[in-house]
Amino acid sequence: MLRLWSVLCLSLLLLACSKPLPEQTNQLADIYQRGQLRVGILHGPTSYYIGVDGPTGFEYELAKGLADRLGVELQLFPSFDLDDLQTKLKNGQVDFIAGGLTLTPERTQKFRAAPAYRWINELLVFRQGNNWPQQLTDLTEPVIVSAHSSHAETLKRLSAEIPGLSYQEDPELDADELLQKVVDGSINYTLTDSNQLAVNRRLFPQLTIGFTVSENLPVGWLLPKTLDDSLFSVLIEYFGHVYQNGDLVTLEDRYFGHVEQFDYVDTIRFIRAIDDTLPKFKSWFMEYAGELDWRLLAALSYQESHWNPKARSPTGVRGLMMLTMPTAQQMGVQSRIDPEQSIDGGSRYLQMLLTRIPERIPMPDRLWFALASYNIGWGHLEDARRLTQRDGADPDKWLEVKQRLPLLRKKSVYQHTRFGFARGDEAALYVENIRRYYDTLVGVDERQQLEQKLEQQRQRLVEQTEQVADAPPLSQ
Repeated sequence: MLRLWSVLCLSLLLLACSKPLPEQTNQLADIYQRGQLRVGILHGPTSYYIGVDGPTGFEYELAKGLADRLGVELQLFPSFDLDDLQTKLKNGQVDFIAGGLTLTPERTQKFRAAPAYRWINELLVFRQGNNWPQQLTDLTEPVIVSAHSSHAETLKRLSAEIPGLSYQEDPELDADELLQKVVDGSINYTLTDSNQLAVNRRLFPQLTIGFTVSENLPVGWLLPKTLDDSLFSVLIEYFGHVYQNGDLVTLEDRYFGHVEQFDYVDTIRFIRAIDDTLPKFKSWFMEYAGELDWRLLAALSYQESHWNPKARSPTGVRGLMMLTMPTAQQMGVQSRIDPEQSIDGGSRYLQMLLTRIPERIPMPDRLWFALASYNIGWGHLEDARRLTQRDGADPDKWLEVKQRLPLLRKKSVYQHTRFGFARGDEAALYVENIRRYYDTLVGVDERQQLEQKLEQQRQRLVEQTEQVADAPPLSQ
């Protein structure tokens, strides 16, 4: 963040010293005149995708925030192909390109780089169980990367320094598909960005880091390379604003904060449980989810009991949703070890907690607060929010409150709170675990749905083929 602030200040200084030329076009004026901010954006889990509630993604929210600040409509030009987006930028079809793009020397020669807002590492990955390469000279097979990618540019530069370094550019597969190819053994190695690996490891825990190829690479948007500073100066102001008010850090935490820690054994165990155990209870999660996503309810249940209907803790909570006796009575649950009753009661209890969260708090922070309250109790959560406010931070942001939750363990703090001692650090970890389980479950569920659709299409084709084969021949 300090690096980002330094870059923004330097950029403002350079702009103040520059003199616009009379013949320049004004990109910002064009945006206001059409009432639209046209953004070329890459499809992908770290950038932009269509979620349960519509368009979402880290880059999407950043671009939407800029459009809202300018008071114009956001018009997206999504693509899976960066080369296609670069062509659109050159032709003036979009105002800039977003997509978690590494600001490589090759890209900044062709386009103007907006202020960097993130830094990533480029990692060489392989499948766990294979020989572990320690450096590029240890590689026994070519490194496969996407064509026109920053990874291809990196390997091109390195191949000039390392004789014998072999790599191939695949024009068809994107970075996520290449990671899947590593998992299924189709290819041995690929390069990936650190944030991209963190997201994909939730579904493919077999992905293993061999070594870091490049460190601290800046990530930013790409603009046309012109002398027009109008939009560039707005971007400097915008990123300075979201940095100062904490929106940028909050957004990073929302999409990447919960995946920074990776537990291989736990992820493998969870994916197996999705196949082996979840089918026994899935219909009840779907039936009693109410306004919740059933997969979130299932993730909560796994965190509580690992989907064991007879689970019991030393404190006396029991069942799939690990309800206390008072909560079970409040929700009308007769038997806590009855899986259907437990899921019904746990779902209604979580939804009741959601109604207690102030309406001014937007989703998903509202949901994270409700989950923390499910674990630690409403009173202790309120104590943590009061501590957050006392520190001058925002008590309506999960990112701020989860940093204060561990303080509820300290006598010097909890003796002055309304509800006293609490294992606040466990509550913070509890919510982050549920978020990870939920993301994994969504990915597995969507993949299963796609496989079912493909199987249905295959069956229809088989039936149509059989009908044609059984049809009587046409008369001559």
